[in-house]
Amino acid sequence: MALEKEERIVIPDENGEEHLFEVLFTFDVEQTEQSYIAVIPAEQKEGDEVEVFAFRYEEKGNEEDDLALYQIESDEEWEMVEEMLNTLTDEDLT
Repeated sequence: MALEKEERIVIPDENGEEHLFEVLFTFDVEQTEQSYIAVIPAEQKEGDEVEVFAFRYEEKGNEEDDLALYQIESDEEWEMVEEMLNTLTDEDLT
């Protein structure tokens, strides 16, 4: 499901430094009951190659913006996420 408004989230790196990202979209996979989020760095300069990051996530607590992010580790999961990214990107272009 594509997001209707521009959303941003802060994601800390392995050193604890926080980085601002723009959320491209989130989607759920019914078969696995998992949720995924695709983001790009907010500080990206015009004309730079766009690097998209994807994570599996779970909502924690009662607040909408309280998420737990998990790295995607299996090749099978990556292929499924890439397929969804390509599908959603193609829909946005048409």
